[in-house]
Amino acid sequence: MSKKPRCSKNSRNEVSYRDPQTGRFLTGRHWRPHRVFRERSYLLEQYVKKQRSASDIAKEHAVTEGAVLFWLDKCGITRRTVAQARAVKHWGAAGKANPMYGRCGSQNPRWIDGSSPERQRLYARSFWKELVICVYRRDGFRCQKCGGKHEKRRRLHAHHIKPWAGNPRSRFDLDNLVTLCGECHGWVHSKQNESGIFLSH
Repeated sequence: MSKKPRCSKNSRNEVSYRDPQTGRFLTGRHWRPHRVFRERSYLLEQYVKKQRSASDIAKEHAVTEGAVLFWLDKCGITRRTVAQARAVKHWGAAGKANPMYGRCGSQNPRWIDGSSPERQRLYARSFWKELVICVYRRDGFRCQKCGGKHEKRRRLHAHHIKPWAGNPRSRFDLDNLVTLCGECHGWVHSKQNESGIFLSH
């Protein structure tokens, strides 16, 4: 009585990839489906010639960056050093070599209403400082998210619920300000704040 070929959890139909007598994989055949990012020629074209990052290639093929890095090593392709990666991505580039060179004001992708210089000037005035104290006093000098009080390692911030940029009428409205500690303030402005707590438009 002949034995059935062994099956592996890694294949849905492994029988066609194995020798029916020995149960071993047939030469030149594999259960893993073909993926182009595993080919040396493809990686040389994309990673070396076009200077794409492993992360960018991974996103295109819906795999982890580690998977692309693994095949770069397996194909004998030298990975870029930090200095080389910085040069490709223009990190630290100065003058005209910097892609943001000359993109000021409305040409800057982060520009909203040109109020940043005004904000810096007004934040330095005593009026703003007095308003901040009023906010802290109203909130009991405690973060309104975690309840923490002002300490050496927990600084309090006056957070704008409606952002400063684009909302000139509510910039100094006491009802638009809330006390948050530095850590919670950072969380409120992060992607982790999916429900938009303490945020409005």
